[in-house]
Amino acid sequence: MVSMKLFDSERRVIEAAERLAAALGSDPNHTVAAAAMDTAGRIHEAVNVYHFTGGPCAELVVLGVAAAAGAGPLVTIAAAGDQGRGVIPPCGRCRQALLDLHPDVFVAVPTDDGPTLRPVRKLLPETYFFPDADVRRIVRFNKRYYEAIATARKTSTVRYDDPIAPGPAIFLFEDDEAHRTLNGTVTGVERHRLDRLTAAQARLDGGTSIDELKKGLQGHYPGLLSDAEVKVVTFAVKVPVAVQ
Repeated sequence: MVSMKLFDSERRVIEAAERLAAALGSDPNHTVAAAAMDTAGRIHEAVNVYHFTGGPCAELVVLGVAAAAGAGPLVTIAAAGDQGRGVIPPCGRCRQALLDLHPDVFVAVPTDDGPTLRPVRKLLPETYFFPDADVRRIVRFNKRYYEAIATARKTSTVRYDDPIAPGPAIFLFEDDEAHRTLNGTVTGVERHRLDRLTAAQARLDGGTSIDELKKGLQGHYPGLLSDAEVKVVTFAVKVPVAVQ
């Protein structure tokens, strides 16, 4: 599997976990460090607490640390082992907890090409979902769209293999140095085959053709088939921002 290109903000999370892991001593009860970033760009750190009764993994401890700091939904999480073991993937219990409590978090995993990030849902496919989890959802956008979305000039997006659902969400602008976010609502999700998608269905304005959109999607999602199902997502910001 090809590694994803990492944003600088994502690298900082991995580096924080590795730095804390390198600082761990010889105590066998604390051998793994974790770091997690929230939507405001704050990085929270913690270590595991090993115990024969089932002491928590570092990923679970950092969830509590982040919650104590009022972090809200987490964007990125990474764990690293002591003694130079580098990034390590979460265990099954942590994957389930992350999926239920932070369903839009990206998780660092090791690959032959170095650490990369995966959406947590990709680490635990076809799994049980905790129906009573009260979580804030995140919708990610390229940072170049901030002004257009903030001023309600952009109110739709086309996505593939993205679990966006109607309802309130935090609009996150990836790798934005100011860590700007918007409170918004996903107002609708329609499914269409890519090769049958029309400009009207895609909510295109006059400046973009349907062919340009399809070419852009296939560039953004390598390997996207022409008959793949895509989602046309409509949304609104809570209060449009007047951008100067």
